[in-house]
Amino acid sequence: MSEHPPGPRAPHRDGRPGRRHHRVAAWAAEEPSGHVPATSSLSRVSRAGTRKLTGSVRSLFETGGRGFRNLAITQVFSTAADTLVSIGLAGTLFFSVPTAEARGNVALYLLLTVAPFAVIGPVLGRILDRAPMATRTTLIVAALGRAVFALAALGRLDSLWLFPAAFMLLVLSRVHGITRNALLPLALDAPRALVAANARLAWIGVLAGGLAGGIGLLALSWLDANGPLALSAVAALAAAAFGRRLPAPDGAATRLVGVPRRQQRVQLPREVRLAQLATAGVRVGNGFLLLLLAFELQQTDAGLLDFGALLAAAGGGYAVASRLVPLLARRVREEPIVLAALALTAAAAFSAGQWFGLVAAAAVAGVAGIAWGFAKLAFDGLLQASVPAGRRGAAFTRSETVFSVAWVVGAIIPTAVPMSAGVGLALAGFGALAAQIVYVSVLLVPEAPPRLPDDPADRTAPPGDTAPPVAEREDPA
Repeated sequence: MSEHPPGPRAPHRDGRPGRRHHRVAAWAAEEPSGHVPATSSLSRVSRAGTRKLTGSVRSLFETGGRGFRNLAITQVFSTAADTLVSIGLAGTLFFSVPTAEARGNVALYLLLTVAPFAVIGPVLGRILDRAPMATRTTLIVAALGRAVFALAALGRLDSLWLFPAAFMLLVLSRVHGITRNALLPLALDAPRALVAANARLAWIGVLAGGLAGGIGLLALSWLDANGPLALSAVAALAAAAFGRRLPAPDGAATRLVGVPRRQQRVQLPREVRLAQLATAGVRVGNGFLLLLLAFELQQTDAGLLDFGALLAAAGGGYAVASRLVPLLARRVREEPIVLAALALTAAAAFSAGQWFGLVAAAAVAGVAGIAWGFAKLAFDGLLQASVPAGRRGAAFTRSETVFSVAWVVGAIIPTAVPMSAGVGLALAGFGALAAQIVYVSVLLVPEAPPRLPDDPADRTAPPGDTAPPVAEREDPA
């Protein structure tokens, strides 16, 4: 300590001024009365709260490494773009036209949504399967395309050109979701606890959607429906910019030498296939309930704020699921979580049928959001842990196609067949209950061994080794 000259500041042992002196100086600078002003206390509390909130947000984004942070920021802007598009189109599809015309608009929108997935799903899956390094490029191109089509919809909200633009926005949004799920294990520093990572990414998306929803409603009130669409284009451009920072796959396609191409398709384990079907059942219930409740509110002369409350409740339920799923994943496997999603859907539908109203509709939408979050996050983690890195793009393409078609199938029923809320809720409850019983029954039945060829010469593998050849898969731990 002798090398430091004496002075008013007592140096710390590492050369920095001691904290005690700063505190003493701060106390000396206060008012001599010893009374701390109320404004000073409030500012201290405000600064402490701000620091705590900033630390929580930073931890939410930085847990998982630099790659996950960039993926999370990309998810923020992508979710914001989706939310703003939904706000911009909601009035056009539902509340600015009579009920009969609204049903026709929604039916046309749903048909335009589901038709191309039969082509886009296999094409995108084949591209990502043959060239895994194109996954990041596909995400960037999809974000740029969303910006282009959002701008193309400006000023055309009353024409038929709105539907092709809305269709392309939805398809490119699905492309983003597929490539994001394929890149998530690569973005993590250590690809462990994939269910928790999916849930954290979903929670980030919910927060971004809530913030974008508030901004979109303000833009809608000031600038009509064109305001949210213009903002969605800006958000999509930002998603493309941050998408360039994501890690790209190594480009090594997962191929087996000497094996025909048709035998190299991703062979999902039996439990993954069953979970996919059960998750699709939850998605059917989501589409059915959302459109049923939307048309019921529309018939009661509900306004845009009521429909916004419905969407907010669904988003809130998904947010609750993103916080609960990591806790459940530590204690149970993914299959019981998917089963719980079906049980929640059935319980909510049966309960709301007894006392339907705006509050009941919001409650059903919230529980449906929880159910979808349970099923989707659990299935994503199960699929990511069961499929090699080079085949995840193709596997997620097929699963997202199945879920998109399932949602449209559920949504088209109340659109094409008008029904009361009581009847529709009863149908949804019985459907979810039946899917639950079938799922449990099939899980309890052991898988039958494959039948061996009658000709012993055709037996290319011993009886104990009947699994198809697959590429070396990564250790999910």
